[in-house]
Amino acid sequence: MAIQFHHQPGLVVYLTIGDPDIETSRKIALAAIDAGADVLELGVPFSDPLADGPVIQRASERAVRNGTRMEDVLALAGSLRKQRPSIGLVIFSYLNPILRMGLESFAAAAEKSGVDAVLVTDLIAEESEEYCAALKKHHLQPIFLAAPTSPDSRLERIAELSEGFIYAISRVGITGTQQQVAGDARELVTRLRRYTKLPIALGFGISNASHVAVVAEYADAAVVGSAIVALIEQSGADQAPAAVGKFIAELRAPVASESSVS
Repeated sequence: MAIQFHHQPGLVVYLTIGDPDIETSRKIALAAIDAGADVLELGVPFSDPLADGPVIQRASERAVRNGTRMEDVLALAGSLRKQRPSIGLVIFSYLNPILRMGLESFAAAAEKSGVDAVLVTDLIAEESEEYCAALKKHHLQPIFLAAPTSPDSRLERIAELSEGFIYAISRVGITGTQQQVAGDARELVTRLRRYTKLPIALGFGISNASHVAVVAEYADAAVVGSAIVALIEQSGADQAPAAVGKFIAELRAPVASESSVS
């Protein structure tokens, strides 16, 4: 199934699966979907998450301690696909857990689980031929990261290989919240538009409703990760699903109000 954004702007929500536990992750995911998420990035916990800031690092460490594996993330994806058939599901992982499972085994299992797409944070487009071939064989869409520092030649290659949407990084560095959307973000989206007609989702630092409203001016979707993972950490297992649902509804509210006025 192709990824679709049912809202304008689309909302992509990242979760570290297994933090605080698999069952709570399932409840949080359902709450996020029901509150207005278009796509879920199901984060595979990894012992060395170099691209992530301290909030997601801590979540990944907790999930690893809980014994969460790629197989658990794929099983959860299968459950969500049955419960909410229209949601976009992206496996968000570092390359190592995929190679540990085996590229072919992973792709086959992801397809069976109803996953739509895969995003590998530490795999560049120029080195992805075997990976892309395995995904294509199993009807999975590859999603790549595009950074403000990427030269046009790399943006063009990313556009050629990507399906579903392109994930534009709003700033250079690790994940984490910030006070405002980086100025480089708009320029990056403009540059990407030269090479693709795919939706462009902007992430890294999008953490409140005003950020989402700014992103809506020039990108197709906003990606919210660290702010939600931090909320889960602060709320605890019992309160996290309701807290995440409320937060996502608040992210949607200003944009929805603006759309109704226009």
